[in-house]
Amino acid sequence: MEFTELSLPGVYLIDGFQHMDQRGEFVKTFHHPLFEQRGLSFKVREEFFSISGKHVLRGMHFQLPPHDHHKLVYCIAGRVLDVVLDLRMGSEHYGKHLSVELSGKRRQMLWIPKGLAHGFLSLADDSCLIYKTDREHHPESDAGIRWDSFGMSWPCDESSVSLSPRDQMHPTLHEFSSPF
Repeated sequence: MEFTELSLPGVYLIDGFQHMDQRGEFVKTFHHPLFEQRGLSFKVREEFFSISGKHVLRGMHFQLPPHDHHKLVYCIAGRVLDVVLDLRMGSEHYGKHLSVELSGKRRQMLWIPKGLAHGFLSLADDSCLIYKTDREHHPESDAGIRWDSFGMSWPCDESSVSLSPRDQMHPTLHEFSSPF
């Protein structure tokens, strides 16, 4: 597995181990000792997935302390533009974001530490994103930042974006008081 730290400290793009032969493909998405070697303490407590149509936008989500969590995400079908936003008050990168395309063909993963909001735009129908977290979902700690409030240039027309009512109601980055 190869780990590449991206422009926001602690965020990694990970190339998993892949083996292909005449039978098909085998991909390793997690290996505890390799994460530990990089100082990424991660004990998976919950795993789930979402399937989204083209132009579905989910985000920007996180859980408030003390239920905040590290997250490992990867796309096994379709394509998504995955976006993270730094909400760590002490960080010189507070309010900055980055985006990376994840797809079922490229087999890359994104490591997202605590204190960052996460969201994605599905670039194809039936995009499947898998999430592993080190904390169980805690509904009362669910929070988010409005998707269009932090300077991200989403690659689609706003009128074509499909959002949940919940995601439309998140505060803007400017209105948010970060506990991180």
